[in-house]
Amino acid sequence: MDYFSDADIEQRKRAIFENMSARGQRRILKMGYDKWDPFQDPKDPIEIRKDDTNRTLSQLMADYFSQSRENEPSAKCREGVFEMALGLISKDAKYLAMLDFACWYKEQKKQSRS
Repeated sequence: MDYFSDADIEQRKRAIFENMSARGQRRILKMGYDKWDPFQDPKDPIEIRKDDTNRTLSQLMADYFSQSRENEPSAKCREGVFEMALGLISKDAKYLAMLDFACWYKEQKKQSRS
């Protein structure tokens, strides 16, 4: 919205607000009209989001399964890999912690064998 003046933006924002249902207006007012931005850019679809290795979700899964020890991964295995990959691409704290724990645990197993 860089090419509109502040007055234009406010006028458009007011027009959107006034054309909303009463319920929608109450929700906006509860959040704070000044904080509300009806012109936010949409988020990228998950298909084009990439992880830190610059791979999409489908590329990440395909690469993993091509190098995996399992010849025919089960549905549960595929589901788990999908969930983990999606969480890592989204930088979800739960999945980042799971990755850290898995790496830590692998190191613990190496040390106990020595």
